[in-house]
Amino acid sequence: MVMGILIVPSCYNDNYQDLYPSAPCDTTQVTYSVDVWPVLKAQCTGCHSGDSPGGNVALENYNDVVIVAKNGKLVGSVRHNPGYSPMPKDGAKLSSCKINKIEKWVNDGTPNN
Repeated sequence: MVMGILIVPSCYNDNYQDLYPSAPCDTTQVTYSVDVWPVLKAQCTGCHSGDSPGGNVALENYNDVVIVAKNGKLVGSVRHNPGYSPMPKDGAKLSSCKINKIEKWVNDGTPNN
């Protein structure tokens, strides 16, 4: 008798909120390294890095991100607020939870944690 093995692929980067969007969004302990940077790295640095970052907005590291966070462009753009360039450009709007976490981090004073 031959026994087969069922392999079910999964991704270690799967995010609970992305997999289950109706799950509550926890914004009580938002950190740059866990909540903000992974989103920006995945969704923004493709265009906003290098020698010629899109819109002259670099998002390659914490210091770059803080500049855009403190001048209001980060939250305005990810929320698609009037007067801001909606980001990600030509892409789907970030989930409400991701946007809320970014906004919470900005409102908390952009701590580097």
